[in-house]
Amino acid sequence: MPVRIENQTCYFKVNEQGQEQSLPAPAVTVNTDIPKSMSYVDLDGDRLYITEQEADALTVAGAVDGRQHKKVTEPGSAI
Repeated sequence: MPVRIENQTCYFKVNEQGQEQSLPAPAVTVNTDIPKSMSYVDLDGDRLYITEQEADALTVAGAVDGRQHKKVTEPGSAI
């Protein structure tokens, strides 16, 4: 899991060696990559893709929820 939250501080695993970057929850914005249908957090210009469970946990901790939730618009849609 690339995200952990302790006392409204969000820690993001940024490499395979386990290095982390931390931000206070209110400084984090969870966004949606529409073409990939995935949530992500922008860290210094790099996108860190996260699960919906992680996105929900971040918003509960105080992160800004900037996600764009998709709706079924056509019959037979996979969404």
